[in-house]
Amino acid sequence: MHEWGIWALLLGSAFAAGVLNAIAGGGSFLTFPALVFAGVPPIAANATSALAVSPGYLGSTLGFRSELAALPRTLLWREATIAAVGGVAGALLLLVTPAKLFAGVVPWLLLFATVLFALGPQLSRWAAVGRAADGAPHGGARAVGLMVVSVYGGYFNGGLGILLMALYTVLGESNLTTVNALKNLCSLVLSLLSVAAFVLAGVIVWQQGIAMMLAATLGGYWGAQWSRLLPVQWLRRGVICIGLGMTVAFFLKSRA
Repeated sequence: MHEWGIWALLLGSAFAAGVLNAIAGGGSFLTFPALVFAGVPPIAANATSALAVSPGYLGSTLGFRSELAALPRTLLWREATIAAVGGVAGALLLLVTPAKLFAGVVPWLLLFATVLFALGPQLSRWAAVGRAADGAPHGGARAVGLMVVSVYGGYFNGGLGILLMALYTVLGESNLTTVNALKNLCSLVLSLLSVAAFVLAGVIVWQQGIAMMLAATLGGYWGAQWSRLLPVQWLRRGVICIGLGMTVAFFLKSRA
């Protein structure tokens, strides 16, 4: 592929990822494979993809600032601290994973994230039913669950939002707006800390990463506008098809 074609792939995937994340989620299904297909090694591609989609978390968190302000400061600090520690731990785990091993794990991670995305609405309903049946706060289980999900998010971002929403719904929060606010806060914190770890480790591909970050931010802005016009269900189906296609492609690549 010519250089201009590679840049078109990277910028187009980042813009589309921003649109998807603003409307339905799943942008990592585009940015990570695009970087790999452009010749970036899988671990560096994962780190650079995390950088590319990170600005969207800030915008989403600011959008829920009034809901977050209504929550106890101690709760916010506790959740953010757990997310920060988990995000850094996941990033460090990625950095010590042998490149060949990670390349073999990638198709399974993509498959897991795709299935998770496809089951997202059903998981939310199951979580709501579980919450209604058991109103106990589950403070310890919530902390452990958040740590596990945050480690996953620092290691591989796909499906993070769905996992956080399911966790919060089933283990303590009955208000969907509060769930969304906490999900965005934790995603922002663990994303920033994991990206910082990747930066210090020197695995970010900066030229592509910064360009994709700007394209994803622009896509997020347009996605917020288009969200009023495009049926979310269509977008969800598109993301699922892309995820399945990328999963098959990476399985074939790993067997080659």
